[in-house]
Amino acid sequence: MQNRHSRLSYRQPQPADVQQLLAIFGDPQTNLFNPAGPMPDLAAARRLLAHWMEQWATHGYGWWAIVRKEAPGHIIGFGGIAPLNYLTQRRVNLGYRFAVEAWGQGYATEVGRDALVLAFETLGLPEVFGLVRPDHVASIRVLEKIGMQPFGLLDDVPGQAPSLVMRVCHPTTAQD
Repeated sequence: MQNRHSRLSYRQPQPADVQQLLAIFGDPQTNLFNPAGPMPDLAAARRLLAHWMEQWATHGYGWWAIVRKEAPGHIIGFGGIAPLNYLTQRRVNLGYRFAVEAWGQGYATEVGRDALVLAFETLGLPEVFGLVRPDHVASIRVLEKIGMQPFGLLDDVPGQAPSLVMRVCHPTTAQD
């Protein structure tokens, strides 16, 4: 998937991406707001990658490997939309995680907007959710920028403040 005005390109993750996935998800800085902490090892990276590839095979979409158009061999992050269990409820969730080198350049907003185009224009989904830690101001700002609004709270991390649930509805069903 590619937006012609975008600085980014997206593709389905592949087994060869496992080291780059571990580099991003295993970095303590990219996990500052992740109660589970950094990804521990290559086995965990392989499991997550297998899960993503299974989602692609089952649903025809899922998290993308994200690259800059001028450096297509270097993954700067992973993100997009994919089904996620919000405790007992299954939702289409928008998420992303970027390497520190890619922070502060508006990439999360770009990926979020492109993911919503996929969700609403291609897949015809009625709504997309975002789950964010309540102290993650930058991510909350990104979700608001792409049109998400507060929807509720999800007590998903034992012993921690509940996560914020954000939502945006399909533009044609937003009046419901």
